[in-house]
Amino acid sequence: MSVPMNPMVDGWMGDDWFHNGAFRQGGSLSYIYDQEATRANEIRWWTSHFDEYDMYMQAGSAGELGRRRGLERVGFWRKILEHPSYDAFWQDQAVDKILAAQPLKVPVMLVHSLWDQEDIYGDIAVYKAIKPKDTNNDKVFLVMGPWHHGQEIRDGSALGAIRFDSDTALYFRREILRPFLDQYLKDGAPKADMPPVVAFETGTNAWLRLPSWPAGCASGCAVRATPLYFNAGLKMSFNAPASGDAAYEEYVSDPAKPVPYRARPIDGTSWSRWLVDDQREASGRPDVVAFVSDALSTPVKISGQPIVNLLASTSGTDSDWVVKVIDLYPDEVAGQPAMGGYQLMVSADILRGRYRESLETPKPLASNQPLLYRWSLPTANHVFLKGHRIMVQVQSSWFPLYDRNPQTFVPNIFWAKPGDYKKAVQRIYHAPGQASFIELPLVTTP
Repeated sequence: MSVPMNPMVDGWMGDDWFHNGAFRQGGSLSYIYDQEATRANEIRWWTSHFDEYDMYMQAGSAGELGRRRGLERVGFWRKILEHPSYDAFWQDQAVDKILAAQPLKVPVMLVHSLWDQEDIYGDIAVYKAIKPKDTNNDKVFLVMGPWHHGQEIRDGSALGAIRFDSDTALYFRREILRPFLDQYLKDGAPKADMPPVVAFETGTNAWLRLPSWPAGCASGCAVRATPLYFNAGLKMSFNAPASGDAAYEEYVSDPAKPVPYRARPIDGTSWSRWLVDDQREASGRPDVVAFVSDALSTPVKISGQPIVNLLASTSGTDSDWVVKVIDLYPDEVAGQPAMGGYQLMVSADILRGRYRESLETPKPLASNQPLLYRWSLPTANHVFLKGHRIMVQVQSSWFPLYDRNPQTFVPNIFWAKPGDYKKAVQRIYHAPGQASFIELPLVTTP
């Protein structure tokens, strides 16, 4: 019997070290230093600025900051520097691929946090890898809760400003985890009343017992990939763009002023909750485009992974793309005035453009040409309630969580020089025949 909680599974695709090719420098350099600089872990990373944004900007690149701190004496850091792409070094240690090639011998309960700020990729990747082996549907179980990394063993009543109406972590430990452990570890214990999937539905704050993932509901509904289109006038709509509308939205991405991933100063004290931070500050920047739907007349539920289909161009030869699917709260929320207009990220991630065609072999981007960027965002199980709106933000930096893309193609971004960092004009296309959209895993009922 095994109960992996928030496992780190693939360090390049979407867990600790990279996300779709973009290096997660915020947290990674200090963690590697603390863990490996000495065998006894007695040496600690130090901060030279109260605001980590300033520390990373002053260094220029992640490679240069590591060099200044002597990190190249640490073996794993040298491996990261040598393997910025998804080559055999990363592929051969991807745990989901390893498990997919092994027989399923023991019951497994995978415990996933919907707002895991560290390892949001791993659980779902392992579930996809081993669930097909569960021919009797009685060995692989999935639990999803509204938590940050590891919050299932702490208090689960809230995450940041988001309240869940109960201690969801305590419920998990008492009603789900303990009966499961008793069944397999205690003689004479009754069989746990455990469905294949137990998933917390954010938005409605309800636990669901499901036959599979993604299922959406216990019975009688389906999950269908449904395009939510970018439209002229910064609108999101289930209707495709109409002829005659403007062809694109445009912004300038300046590596000298990258978009912070959270409000500054960034000091790491509330790292665990950054994924539920209010995104209003980002939405007001000129280098972030925010598309918004009309207020919803009925609830909209998604279960699964949204898939980005971004048709975009850059005046540079490399670019990062960050896409965030956001629940935009009504202007006023009864009983919670501070939640009025709150912008809650439901699913968000980054893609490094040089890997658009191949994860193993980076290539320069063709300048000023609309190109399709397609990638999956993290799993969500969320209801956008009536009166809420769906917002999608697009930007080209998420700093200092991710290292800056110089926006000119260089062989290895870890060693980008100051002169490599250039402004770029970014265009997001939303015209007939050139439509950007998000495939939402929309839950529908007959």
